[in-house]
Amino acid sequence: MSIVWTILIGFVAGLVARAIKPGDDSAGFIITTLIGIAGSLIATYVGQAMGWYTAGQGAGFIASVVGAIVLLFLYGLVKRKT
Repeated sequence: MSIVWTILIGFVAGLVARAIKPGDDSAGFIITTLIGIAGSLIATYVGQAMGWYTAGQGAGFIASVVGAIVLLFLYGLVKRKT
């Protein structure tokens, strides 16, 4: 069940990250959602593995948003070059 919560949090984190990240994003709703989910999964497992927080803490959501912002930034760089 924790993977389902991570995906739901990733969906919200992707939307929040897109609202926070400045600039013109050419990514659509689905791409933003998928990037948010990927950022959430990465941030969740890396943060817990490093011992920064445990499951269910608010820091997990913040890390998910930061992970999604980083991935949106990288996506923008890759998209711009192609």
